[in-house]
Amino acid sequence: KGHDRAMAYPIRIAVQLQPQQADYAQIRRAVAEAEDAGVDMIFNWDHFFPLYGAPDGKHFECWTMLGAWAEATSRVEIGALVTCNSYRNPELLADMARTVDHISGGRLVLGIGAGWFRRDYDEYGYDFGTPGSRLAGLAQALPRIRRRWEQLNPPPTRHIPVLVGGGGERKTLRYTAEHADIWHGFGDAATVARKSRILDAHCADVGRDPAEIVRSTGVQQPPDQVADALVDAGVRLFTAGVGGPDYDLGPLRQWLRWRDAQRSAA
Repeated sequence: KGHDRAMAYPIRIAVQLQPQQADYAQIRRAVAEAEDAGVDMIFNWDHFFPLYGAPDGKHFECWTMLGAWAEATSRVEIGALVTCNSYRNPELLADMARTVDHISGGRLVLGIGAGWFRRDYDEYGYDFGTPGSRLAGLAQALPRIRRRWEQLNPPPTRHIPVLVGGGGERKTLRYTAEHADIWHGFGDAATVARKSRILDAHCADVGRDPAEIVRSTGVQQPPDQVADALVDAGVRLFTAGVGGPDYDLGPLRQWLRWRDAQRSAA
């Protein structure tokens, strides 16, 4: 079933350009290079400090950057993998997303998750709470974002796709079934396949066609090692993570060649 779902859609390749350890000029060059290479989507992330390398190294804010990417790019979809729900009021986030949607000509994907990186919370004055309280905040925010989009003037240029990142089987996947267009999972193919089946069950519970939700995952290995199993697990959006300051897109180009071969074969 997962394989049939994956084959019903074109395979897409994304890159997450991690906005850390680099000057903005280096990030902007990597964005241009990735778009020129033919990538389908470019993500950053929503943190205030580096996750890898020097913990106090260079770092830039997510949504300000997405506004700049909206002007600096012309073809790719853009978004955060993922926005931390705790850092912005849902109505404000909806307005920010609608604005970037317009600036980009309808190319924004709203990636969102419950949040997890304690240093961000502590140093920027947010209440870290508990996993349960952060998930409850996400559950409350998702419908508020949709309602705000319906009230804004002008409205979004399109149905802004919502990507929910996370693998919590009881809550996160339930919220995904209720509100998301894309689910970004983590782990190997067997883990993604198992959680995807749980997502299907949640879809049945809420009356949603599971085929409406694109399955996405991050990839760290080359396609000849993992792609077939992930496709069989139902994945159709593959994201290669690339860190600064050098932003080596060599691994990404392997995935782009694999995607193009799949499309040619189809």
